[in-house]
Amino acid sequence: MMNIQVEKTALVLIDLQNGILGHHCAPYTAKEIVERAKTLIEAFTAKGGFVVLVRVSSLDGKDMLQPITDAPAVQATGYPEGWDQIVPELAELPGTYTLTKRQWGAFHGTDLDVQLRRRGIDTIVLGGVSTGIGVDMTAREAFQLGYNQFFAEDVMGAADKEMHDYVRANIFPRIGRVRSSADIISYL
Repeated sequence: MMNIQVEKTALVLIDLQNGILGHHCAPYTAKEIVERAKTLIEAFTAKGGFVVLVRVSSLDGKDMLQPITDAPAVQATGYPEGWDQIVPELAELPGTYTLTKRQWGAFHGTDLDVQLRRRGIDTIVLGGVSTGIGVDMTAREAFQLGYNQFFAEDVMGAADKEMHDYVRANIFPRIGRVRSSADIISYL
C-alpha cells in the first residue's frame, strides 16, 4: 500500500470559490467537488497536514494577465460581491491557509512555494476547478519546481467533461499520480 507522509505533503485546492463554482462543472457537480474537498481537508487537518485554499481575485483587473489571445479573456472586473470568496462549506473549516492568485497558476506571483518549502513539503495533493485551467497550470508549475504530486481526480471539474478527461488522462499521469480522494485519504 502507498503511504503519504502528511508532514511533507500539502493539500492544495484551486478556486473553490463562489463565483467559479456557480458555473457548470463536469464530470462532477460543484456540490460533489465541495463535499469531497471538505472530506479531504478534514482528513488532512486531523493528521496535522497543511491545507491551502487558493482563490483568484483582483481589485480592478489591472493586476491580472491581459495578453492578446484568440479566445476572449474572462472579464476581470464587474463581478458580484463575494464572487472571490471561498465557498462557506470550506472557508469555515479551521486550520487552512487561504492564498490569493491573480492568474491561472497558484505559484507564479504568490508565496505558495515559500510556504511549502518552509514547512519541508515536497509533495502536493491537488484538486479544484477548473481541471484544464487553474489546476493544470498549478500542476505544471509544481512539476517544474520539483514537487511530487497526487491529483484528487474526483475533487476536480471543468466546463465540460472532455477538457477534464483530456488533462486527467494525458497530462496528469506524466507529472504525478492520479487517484480518487478516497484512495488519497487511505494513504494518509
